[in-house]
Amino acid sequence: MPKGTPETHVIDFRAAEQLLAARDPRGAVKLLDTVIAAHPENTAARLLRARAFFAAAQLRPAELEFQIVLEREPDNAFAHFALARTLERANRADEALRHFRLAAALDPRPDYLAAARFDPS
Repeated sequence: MPKGTPETHVIDFRAAEQLLAARDPRGAVKLLDTVIAAHPENTAARLLRARAFFAAAQLRPAELEFQIVLEREPDNAFAHFALARTLERANRADEALRHFRLAAALDPRPDYLAAARFDPS
């Protein structure tokens, strides 16, 4: 198989977005594996792959990818929220709540605030 170019990696990334939107997370992961192998520092690709892992119910790989994103972007509210959803789905509610609260603190969107379950008093 020929080595990808930056252009083919962009095409693969965009195709992976489309596959995820079309509910083919495993296909998206396959495309993103090559992109990330060539560009391991690409946080956007890692975030998309984490979302694809989550959609495919591959919770441990999703968790690891979200953690990598958060190591690089600790203020990424969406990554905190998505990691929390992943932890919640893995029956790790206490760990999830911490990330729900971080997401809500970083971005007070209604869905983040509701998930954070802040005491209204």
